[in-house]
Amino acid sequence: MQAKTLLKLSVAAALATIAMKTAAWWITGSVGLLSDAMESFVNLASALFAILMVTIAERPADDDHPFGHTKAEYFSSGFEGLLIVGAAVAIIWAAAGRFANPQPLEQLGWGIALSVASSALNGVLAWRMLIASREQRSIVLEADARHLFTDVWTSAGVVAGLLLVPVTGWLWLDPLLAIGVALNILREGAHLAWRSVDGLMDKAVEPEVRTQIDAALAQFEHHTIRFDHLVTRRAGQRRFVDVHMHMPAGWTLGRAAALRTSVEQALMSAVPGLRASIQLLPTDVEAHFDDPKDLV
Repeated sequence: MQAKTLLKLSVAAALATIAMKTAAWWITGSVGLLSDAMESFVNLASALFAILMVTIAERPADDDHPFGHTKAEYFSSGFEGLLIVGAAVAIIWAAAGRFANPQPLEQLGWGIALSVASSALNGVLAWRMLIASREQRSIVLEADARHLFTDVWTSAGVVAGLLLVPVTGWLWLDPLLAIGVALNILREGAHLAWRSVDGLMDKAVEPEVRTQIDAALAQFEHHTIRFDHLVTRRAGQRRFVDVHMHMPAGWTLGRAAALRTSVEQALMSAVPGLRASIQLLPTDVEAHFDDPKDLV
């Protein structure tokens, strides 16, 4: 299933869970369930923004963006992280007031039932999105899936705690649960924001992708052919590799170009969507980077 389709399902799920969790808070008066409902509003805003960023990321390369627009996906995860942090602050603020003025909870059965139903919906969608994120190497889907999983676990914690309130009579347990939810989603928000920043800094490809690249190049290694100065980077779903290929100086340009084409095809077959840049050099010529001698 395509990323945009899954994100549209995420929007629909967010609207449904907002309705159910808000109803759960309304009939029980639980600030813990209110914190759960507030996180669903974050889910909705995040999914809408993610759809916008995925649409931008799908645009083809142009004169101003010769390497494409795939980095737009990182803005989505960063935006989602900031929204989560904002929601966490609002939850803590609401819970602090309830500590000072505890209130009894009502109709917990219906409230818990609605919370469990909404969590089940989020859990199924998050599981499907996480699988798709690995298949498509999409940070947008991964960010949304992990946020939904966080929502599921926090809802489970809130429900477990609320079941103890009528047994123990500890009304302060409700705002304590809300703060626990806030701290948990605050951690997830910080993680997503860091993932976004890390991606914008041209991080190297994943270890498994680097292994595929090395295996493709190994097919062409020979005592007359070698590769060095291999560097990689990733931008959203796209992967890039730059490498120097050394070969005998006496080869014709046509023969060297034909071999380079074969190497490029092998790399792109090993890693779909990979853009390879291969610089041809004679065997006895070395290229250096960041070496003061190169500036002389």
